Amino acid sequence: MKIKIDDLTGNAVKELVREHLQGMHQSSPPESIHALGFEQLRSSEITFWSGWEGTELVGCGALKELDDHHGEIKSMRTSSAHLRKGVAKQMLKHIIEEAKRRGYLRLSLETGSQGAFEPARRLYASFGFLYCEPFSDYSEDPNSVFMTMELKGV
Repeated sequence: MKIKIDDLTGNAVKELVREHLQGMHQSSPPESIHALGFEQLRSSEITFWSGWEGTELVGCGALKELDDHHGEIKSMRTSSAHLRKGVAKQMLKHIIEEAKRRGYLRLSLETGSQGAFEPARRLYASFGFLYCEPFSDYSEDPNSVFMTMELKGV
């Protein structure tokens, strides 16, 4: 899989982000959806990557800089046609390596607490993410789970 920084203008990427947002709306109440739209993903504190196998888009993910030492994983999504092929694992590994390269000491994320998000929670836990309190601008929400990992020494 080739991972590259993406400007979110290609049709395949737009469709995958739409699929991601639609999935969030199917699994979570509106007040608990923290997925970002196109314009938000294009903001200067966010780097967005797409993953490709040849000319086929297989997944995406983003890294948001919260401050000089703390990043947040955003918009992790595997294309429906490529589930259970290791796409998310490769994208997560890429994002963690980039966070380390930037000198972040911590990497955090928010995901859903519903059953639909169980595979994501297992993936993050397998990389060493631990459950934590809400961070940044998040607040307690029964539909959200917060996870974090320290990167120094990792």
